[in-house]
Amino acid sequence: MPPHPKAPGLEVGVTEPMIRELVHTFYARVRQDQLLGPIFNEHVQDWPEHLDRLCAFWSSVTLMTGRFKGKPVPAHAKLPGITGRHFAHWLALFAKTARDVCPPAAAELFIDRSKRIAHSLQLAIALHRGEPAEVHHDAA
Repeated sequence: MPPHPKAPGLEVGVTEPMIRELVHTFYARVRQDQLLGPIFNEHVQDWPEHLDRLCAFWSSVTLMTGRFKGKPVPAHAKLPGITGRHFAHWLALFAKTARDVCPPAAAELFIDRSKRIAHSLQLAIALHRGEPAEVHHDAA
């Protein structure tokens, strides 16, 4: 699907190939990460399919393509032991990766959206679990 004319990613140069490079580079790092790797490697059964879904997600977020058709809250809420510490670490690693692989303005858009999404996801997971919200959104 083509980008929406008012998509925030268009004015900062986000493209589908850029999204693919960011997603693939980031999750290669996640898989090697001491904190996040064990969680992802245990719960993601089909990495190519998961990466395609994540590319569709970021395409929908930055280019407003509507490609993503998923429900991230239930998928994340069922993972035991996911805490605000994991989100903060994910955000820091994502920010570093975005700055490594994207032009500055595009990287900052991805980082801004990742913080907003992490905040919303943490609140939704806490609500889903019936727990108090522990929201961490510090990213480098």
